[in-house]
Parts: sequence; structure tokens; C-alpha cells
Amino acid sequence: MGELQTIGSWWMWVGFGVFVVAMLAIDMVALGRKGAHKVGAKEALVWSLVWFTLALLFGGVLWGWLDHTAGRDVADTKVMEYLTGYLLEKTLAMDNIFVFVMIFSYFAVPLEFQKRILVYGVLGAIVLRALMILLGAWLIAQFHWVLYLFGAFLLITGIKMFIFADHEPDLAKNPLLKWLRSHVRITDGYHGDKFWIYEKGVRWFTPMFLVLVLIEISDVVFAMDSIPAIFAVTSDPFIVFTSNIFAILGLRALYFLLADMADRFHLLKYGLAVVLIFVGTKMLIVDWFKIPVAVSLGVVIAVLGTSIMLSLLASRKPKEMDSIQ
Repeated sequence: MGELQTIGSWWMWVGFGVFVVAMLAIDMVALGRKGAHKVGAKEALVWSLVWFTLALLFGGVLWGWLDHTAGRDVADTKVMEYLTGYLLEKTLAMDNIFVFVMIFSYFAVPLEFQKRILVYGVLGAIVLRALMILLGAWLIAQFHWVLYLFGAFLLITGIKMFIFADHEPDLAKNPLLKWLRSHVRITDGYHGDKFWIYEKGVRWFTPMFLVLVLIEISDVVFAMDSIPAIFAVTSDPFIVFTSNIFAILGLRALYFLLADMADRFHLLKYGLAVVLIFVGTKMLIVDWFKIPVAVSLGVVIAVLGTSIMLSLLASRKPKEMDSIQ
């Protein structure tokens, strides 16, 4: 049995926690003063750039600190792990966005109400992943063979995702949704952005509540993929946590930026599937052949970049044909 090996001292964990709380407060309080409103592309783009810039700045600060305290080799290795983990989690988060689009479309959630749902989704994802990361890091430190379970799980998940990439799940047949509709009082329509209302002393839940439940459940499902995936990059819980949280913090802005273009990235799921297969294989062969972090970063960038480019090209051709006709 081993101990958790991490570069994160107690003050680094506390400092990062304070930073996350402060940024969430700015996001929710400052922007929340506008009330329920449609988040425009410009606002979403600005916040996406803010989160991306902060993630890179954190990597730079981390590199400077480690270079000063632990040496250049450690600084280069850990920051490379952080950047690879951040990119991996950011791209896996795009799959979340496709599911969010499907859920919001199914329930016809007004654009101005989607913001509140996503705030709770982000908060739930942060708490959930913090717990899963600490548990995963402890399990790997205590039982090395857990890596093989993670690897096999990711490999199988990647293969299934590749085979069923074009399959759209039918929410009407979702067992949880069917159970809620048969056991909970649900109003016919929305009542602003409220999750429930009281009529004659009786609580009625609104469709917003059903959407929130499905969003939180989707967080659990995607965490099952993303947490094992990043442990293929590094087993340092501080690197795993910081890269994960930065990817999640920008999820809401990324949703509003890409929601209208989700159909244009239809081949991205194939790219994500290939990445999961690669990561799962990497974990399964780690004791015989260790793939360098730089190579992993290159593979992730190449696969996802290619799938995005092919998606854009494929979606452009039908439009060009329509314009010719």
C-alpha cells in the first residue's frame, strides 16, 4: 500500500479553494444581478476566454513555483500533466454540452432560464468530482490494480461510444423521468425559473425541477468517464483536481457559445471515443510501456482537432450544395 503523492501542500489546496469560491461568486452574484436573461454569444465568448486565460495563467504560476522549489524537470512534467488533463477534461465536457442541448430541447426550456440550471449543474459537478477525485487517488495509491479497472472501463466505454455515436437516447423512455412523473406532482408549464410552487398548501414541482435532476444525473455519468481518464495522465490529486475544476468552471459559458452549433460538431463524438480508447489502452499497458505525457497531449490534440475539422467540413458541404441548387 502506498501514500498519496502530490505537489499540493495544504495552503495550495486552501488557496485554490478560495479562488474557486471567489470566481463562482463573481459569476453568480455579479452576473446574477441581470436576473433571468438570455446569454448572448458575445457574453459567452468573453467568459469562455476569461476561463481559458485563467486556466493558462494558473499553469504558468504553477510552473514558476515548481521551477523555483522543485526544479525545472518537475515543473515541466507537472505542468505538462496539468495542460494535458485540462485539455482532456475540456473536450470530454463538450460531450456534456451535447446532452445538455438534448435535455433543454426536449423540455423546451426558455433560453433565459437555462442559465440558472447550468449554475446548479456546475456546483454539483464541482462537489461530485472533488469527492470522486480524492476517492480515486486514494484507491490508486492503496491498490495499484485499480488502474486496470479504470483502463478496461474507459476502453469499453470508448468502443461503445464509437459504435453508438449516432444513436440519440429517447428521454421519454428514461426510467428516472418516468418514475418522477408517476410519483411527483408536476405542473403543466413553467413558472418563471422556479423549481417548485405552492398551490393551496400543496407543493408542485415544475418542469425546471425535472431538468435539474437530469442535468445532475448527467454530471454523475460523465464524471464516471472523465475521472478515470485523467488518472491515465497523472495520479497527483492536486493536478487532477485543478485541471478538472478549470474545465468545469468554463462549462456554462462554453454551452451558450456552442449550443446553437452542436449539430456542426457531430463527428466530435467519434474523436472522443478514440481518445477514450487510447487513454484506456494507456492505463492497461502502463506497467509494460509508459506513454510519455507529451505524446498523450499530442494524440489528444491531433484526434480532437481532426474530428472537429472534419465535422466543420462535413456540415459546410450540405450548405454549399443548397446554395448551388
